[in-house]
Amino acid sequence: MRKLIYYVASTVDGFIAAPDGDFAFFGPLNEELNAYINSRYPETLPTALREHFGVTAPNQVFDTVVMGRGTYEPALNAGITSPYAHLEQFVFSSTLDPAIDPAVTVVTEDALPYVRKLKERPGRDIWLCGGGAFAGAVRSEIDEYVIKLNPVLAGDGIPLTAGPFDPARLTFMDATPVGSSGVVVLRYRGNLMTDDRALPTEG
Repeated sequence: MRKLIYYVASTVDGFIAAPDGDFAFFGPLNEELNAYINSRYPETLPTALREHFGVTAPNQVFDTVVMGRGTYEPALNAGITSPYAHLEQFVFSSTLDPAIDPAVTVVTEDALPYVRKLKERPGRDIWLCGGGAFAGAVRSEIDEYVIKLNPVLAGDGIPLTAGPFDPARLTFMDATPVGSSGVVVLRYRGNLMTDDRALPTEG
């Protein structure tokens, strides 16, 4: 079965965007981080930026992207209705026009069972692009977290996942410091127990 992978940039204090959804405060990609993304996850750059950043590699990990309305909004505000034209795109929203772009599937159904069905289809893995509320809604289906931990404190904003208090212990896979960028790419395996037996008693 395909994996649902939450690949996202985060601050040290756990925010993926400002309260208004902006993420420019993360700053521009430096050469080392750009090289890392180009070699490992080239398909996660928007189609319009691939040429600018010299991305010519075929899709390495994903052939599908899923996101909530808030994550889609910045592209829409820039007049781009198909931000990841090199991927199959699904936007989960009850307010978006379903006919906004023939290359984008607008899903008004409950996200959790829909994502579960997507995972059963053949193909490469599925990229969960954001945002925090959407990630929280489908958390039980997330198989892997790839978090680009940036050396930034935000203080407030959109959290990595949003939802009720429900601690879940993840399994550490690896950590990759990306040169002098200060970014550390953390990978964890998800879909684990969420009861008291999965948690430490203290510390």
